[in-house]
Amino acid sequence: MAYAFFLGCIAPLRYPGIESATRVVFDKLGVEYRDIKGFSCCPAPGVTRSFSEETWLVVGARNLALAEKEGLDVVVICNGCYGSLFDVAHILNGDEEKRNKINAILKEEDGLAYTGKYKVKHFADVLYNEVGVDKIKQLCEAQQPYNVAIHYGCHFLKPSKHKKVDDPERPTILEDLVEAVGAVNIDYKEKQMCCGAGGGVRARNKDLSMKLTKTKLDNMKDANAEMIIDICPFCHLQFDIGQAELGEGYGMPVMHLSQLYGMAFGLPKDKLGIELHKTPVNL
Repeated sequence: MAYAFFLGCIAPLRYPGIESATRVVFDKLGVEYRDIKGFSCCPAPGVTRSFSEETWLVVGARNLALAEKEGLDVVVICNGCYGSLFDVAHILNGDEEKRNKINAILKEEDGLAYTGKYKVKHFADVLYNEVGVDKIKQLCEAQQPYNVAIHYGCHFLKPSKHKKVDDPERPTILEDLVEAVGAVNIDYKEKQMCCGAGGGVRARNKDLSMKLTKTKLDNMKDANAEMIIDICPFCHLQFDIGQAELGEGYGMPVMHLSQLYGMAFGLPKDKLGIELHKTPVNL
């Protein structure tokens, strides 16, 4: 297994612990990853595509073409990056005219070309389907027996007819992944609801954004969650900073799945970055 490691924007800029944790977890699991010179923003479709689909396609295709040049599938640690790059690939793979137009631009600027020979994968999908739950259980050195509220986010499972990661209404992939290290998955009301951040909502309509976040946090708290597990840095930011912004004493630490695994594998805490979270992680 070898992948082009796509960091996105939020992790390296706001939550470097997510990036660092993913690296050491991949090392522990034997997942080979490579940093690709020239990777940019995915770009965020909620902003860029809203103004210019062609610009969005060019930037996304350029990232994919850089990975193709190295002969690698792309692995992402962010649902937004996954949604954007997956959608770019899906559109260009199914529309030769658009693909030719975008490639003409890439050739002029970078001498690149997108062919569609390689895939975009979410790291949770790689953990589940490439590494496997059994290996994760074998490497677990410190069980994490916390009641966890899992947050899937909007772009990991959908559009389900194209991604086919899991049942979009009753998924179990993340439940299996957290239970592999001893965590206790708890069900809570409106589990598949948006965190409130995506699609430009946090930036454009903060009041609405925080209403959505409060609803989710209230539902998690009512279900006696001790920890929130996410697989997206932007969702992570919304729950982590959002708790401080709401100021209602939720006290639920927010952990990206890679950070939970870092704890379970007994990896150095200074590689996990949990001390940088706005909501303290006192576990």
